[in-house]
Amino acid sequence: MPPPARILATDAAIAMIDRLSAIHGPLMFHQSGGCCDGSAPMCYPADEFHVGTQDILLGRIADNVPVWIGAAQFAYWRHTQVTIDVVLGRGAGFSLEGPEGVRFIIRSRVFSDAEVDALDAAGEPVRGVG
Repeated sequence: MPPPARILATDAAIAMIDRLSAIHGPLMFHQSGGCCDGSAPMCYPADEFHVGTQDILLGRIADNVPVWIGAAQFAYWRHTQVTIDVVLGRGAGFSLEGPEGVRFIIRSRVFSDAEVDALDAAGEPVRGVG
């Protein structure tokens, strides 16, 4: 069994990402895992956020947009498939979708035992560089 994707995006999120990409150019997401704003996926221009060695690449969505997560948060979510969605309402923070009157959110599901085994067999995900 090939490993499942760790990260997905809904059609609505992909449409918003496409819109933001047209305005801001290449994008990236980061999920820090802190309280408040840190618990939401934050969307940034790709060249305005420095990924460090404690960040883990969950994968890519919406035409190759990388989604990173802090290592401490990944420890909690490693057995969970994460889906980025978008809903009406403003979040508080620096994420690019705010002025559009929407906010990105996380939806998730726990991987099956077989999926966890496939992910484990695939090895550790990529980490950022310092």
